Parts: sequence; C-alpha cells; structure tokens
Amino acid sequence: MTSFFDARLDCSIPINLISMNHRFLCLLAALSLTAFAQAQTADPKPVVEKVLIAVGGKDKLLKIFRIKEIFHFGSTPEPAEGKKRSTRESILSQPDKWWINKKERGVEPAKDDVRAWSLDLLVDEKSKFEIIPDLTDEGKALLGLRVSGSVTPAMDFYFDKETSLLQRLDWRGDFYRFSDWKEHDGLKYASRTIIFKVKDGKPWFFHEVTEIERLAKLPEGLVKP
Repeated sequence: MTSFFDARLDCSIPINLISMNHRFLCLLAALSLTAFAQAQTADPKPVVEKVLIAVGGKDKLLKIFRIKEIFHFGSTPEPAEGKKRSTRESILSQPDKWWINKKERGVEPAKDDVRAWSLDLLVDEKSKFEIIPDLTDEGKALLGLRVSGSVTPAMDFYFDKETSLLQRLDWRGDFYRFSDWKEHDGLKYASRTIIFKVKDGKPWFFHEVTEIERLAKLPEGLVKP
C-alpha cells in the first residue's frame, strides 16, 4: 500500500521535458513533505514546557474553580435583534466535573473544551503529544501541537510563536480563536473565545469569561453524579 510519503509527484522526467509549472509543483511537494516529516519527528516536550511557563507555570493551572461567563450563539459579535446574551456561573473540577446550579452536567464535550482552554490536557498523564506543521492565522505565526490519548478525537493546538500563548484550537469540525488575555492569581488566561465552523470559516458562538475564582475545595451542596 502506498504511504503518505510515497504519494509524491514523478520528478524523474528528463529536465528538458519538464515544464516550469511541473518543476515548481515538484519543488512545492518536496518542501511540503520535508516540513511534515520534520514536524513528525520534532520533540514536543520543550514546546509543552514553554507554553506552560508562558501562562504562569504548571503549578498555576486551574484545578477547582468558579467561573462566570457571558455568551451568545450567532454569526455576529452582537446578538441578533431581539436576542440577549446568556450568563452562567459554574463550578468546575478538572478533569471531568462541571456543575451549573449545583447539578453536574454529565457527559459533555464542552468539558474537554475547558481542559484545552485551561491547558489541563497538557498535564494529563494520558496525553500524547506530536508536533504538527505551523499555521499562520490572522497574520500570526503559530506553532502546532496535537494532543491525543486523553481526549477523543485528538485536538490540534496552535500557539503564538512570539508569546507561546494559545491562539487557536481545531477540534470536531470547529476551530476556536482565543484572545483578550488576563491574569488571575498568577495564571494567564484567554477571556474571549469565538468558535468557527471549519467547513465555511463562519463564526457561530461568542464567549467571554467575566470572572474566575480559584477554589481550595469544592463548595458544599453540589450534587455529584
């Protein structure tokens, strides 16, 4: 069976018979395969360490916390006419508990969204890391990191090459853009997120974290599953 690395253009034609366009495509294909191969073999550990340091360090990551949010569904930054933003206050305990009004949400992909946003997936012992090709998004050069093992399907994280902060996440047919970084108790976090559909690049969800509180333990009265 032909592997990905065998799926290349035939560059064995005598040079005097190859058109300029064909030679250009051969070169482009060779460069793309080289970049992909380099990404596949690069050591991801230094990247993981660097991005954790950028937000304040592994010890500053959120484990048990209260969060207040404001959000709306739609394709524009402002809600549609006649609609209002929703507000929500939650208690979360990484890796898999999320209470709203003292009721735990159960199986919910949004829990993995939070684990990505908070970088909790980067410290999960089950996580496997792989460097993926760089990406330019909104004019920013981003470094790619794929995380699997602790989340299904795998997530593609993209970090700003200058700041090492999370800029974009690709997962389950959507991509997320993070912005407006703030700080709480020594931890940097993106307070704004917009989710887009990969198929057409259109936004469908606008979200803002208005308040975060790190907790030493879970509050009493929460209904556990």
